[in-house]
Amino acid sequence: MPTIDLPQGQIRYHVAGPDESDAPPVVLIHGFLVDHGLWTGVTDLLAAQGIRSYSPDLPLGSHTIALKPDADQSPRGVAQLIIDFLTALDLHDVTLVGSDTGGALCQFVLDADHTRIGRLVLTNCDAFDQFPPAPFDFLLKLGRKPWRLRLMGESMRPRFLRHSVIGFGGLVDKPLDPQLSRRWITPLLEDAGVRRDTSRFVSNIKPSELVDVSTRLGTFGKPVRLVWGAADRFFKIEFAHRLKDAFGPNAEVVEVPGGRTFLSLDEPELVADEIRAVSYARG
Repeated sequence: MPTIDLPQGQIRYHVAGPDESDAPPVVLIHGFLVDHGLWTGVTDLLAAQGIRSYSPDLPLGSHTIALKPDADQSPRGVAQLIIDFLTALDLHDVTLVGSDTGGALCQFVLDADHTRIGRLVLTNCDAFDQFPPAPFDFLLKLGRKPWRLRLMGESMRPRFLRHSVIGFGGLVDKPLDPQLSRRWITPLLEDAGVRRDTSRFVSNIKPSELVDVSTRLGTFGKPVRLVWGAADRFFKIEFAHRLKDAFGPNAEVVEVPGGRTFLSLDEPELVADEIRAVSYARG
């Protein structure tokens, strides 16, 4: 995987698809304690359809390169990192895609500077004061201390725990790849810098800030597609309809019966098709 130097430090990113494409570039934003692997099935399908995509490994717990010690790792700071990533790669008219915590980060990106964003696709994600919803709010409180993050990673070493409802299992409908889920927890176990980054991020999460951002989502004024798993117990379908109202007339909801949080893992074809459709429908 290539790396890129940003003001906040170096990050790795996955890139797929042809160097030249008639479609705008797609940038996919993952959530807490996962990496670009959340999107691989989707990006492979987009590549086969001639669409180039970029999936950065953000400093949310599964990244393998710690950022600079003075990097701003608040949600707004990570949103600025995403903007700097787009700038460094000189990406324009981007189809920005977010999931889980990454969906909240996308909202912060739009609020800060959406000049490089042409459209938005969100799958099940944080919204309004649910940043994050229960029971993840308790887990993030535990993560405010780096040593607790190490314990959290240790607790998920056994595959049966990682894939249980108290691990990643409650976020998917289909079986998880054990190598992927193991990769997600390894950086917390092995790198003190990663634990530092992650604890600083979760310590700076303030639901009131996402509520404030939600009052300005209507100023985006570009196409928004909310592709939402209707069976998600955490990011409920009501979130999608509230977000649609907040974004206004350019937003639409696509309900996915039986879908859960990690829709990109369970239904990569559907997610890729929706990204492709909104990307070619240029507003």
